[in-house]
Amino acid sequence: MIKHLTILFTLFICVSSCNSEKKERKPISVQTTQLSVAEKIAKAHGLEHWNNVNRIEFTFQVDRNGQQGNGRAWTWFPKKDSVIMQAGEQYVKYNRSQMDSVPPNADQAFINDKFWLLIPFQLVWDEGTTISEPKTETAPISKSELNKITLTYGSEGGYTPGDAYDIFYDDNFIIREWVFRQGNSQEPTMSTTFENYKNFGGLRLAQEHKMEESDFNLRFTNINVN
Repeated sequence: MIKHLTILFTLFICVSSCNSEKKERKPISVQTTQLSVAEKIAKAHGLEHWNNVNRIEFTFQVDRNGQQGNGRAWTWFPKKDSVIMQAGEQYVKYNRSQMDSVPPNADQAFINDKFWLLIPFQLVWDEGTTISEPKTETAPISKSELNKITLTYGSEGGYTPGDAYDIFYDDNFIIREWVFRQGNSQEPTMSTTFENYKNFGGLRLAQEHKMEESDFNLRFTNINVN
């Protein structure tokens, strides 16, 4: 767990920045007869519907200490890889193939926020990763016996390379908790739940991520899938 909220705030940006900055694989067909665990997780969350997505909108918001975060509102056109961000008075519109004039914090925030929302699909999209064999373990927050795989990113490339994620999922391949370990450290950097799932255009997405014994809630609002 994180010792200080100031460190925690920084981790909102870095927790997933190493991920999608790497090349993303083309979506893997979910019709294969022998699916990997990652593919089964992606399929359970609606991967087969992703090719129909032209636009996805969402607001990333962190509430803590009894206060609601201001949030960052995103519109992403995945087929064009065009992005629009509205965060307070900052408005940024860009294409990820043309990054020269993009404020560095904007794309890093996009990678982070998208990763939190779409981690079931990042499991099969991202390159330069390793995924462990599944095992059964006690989840850190619910203390339930869940299945677990560990996603580890390579030591080069991305915003924060080398990070690891212990992903806990149920027998239906739905993610219930995860542990982020910055730089593949032995000790957890952050542990949260995955809850309040809802179907958006065939995508099954968790809208809230909570921490143990805390009023911390990283949540997504205004989700719209077209």
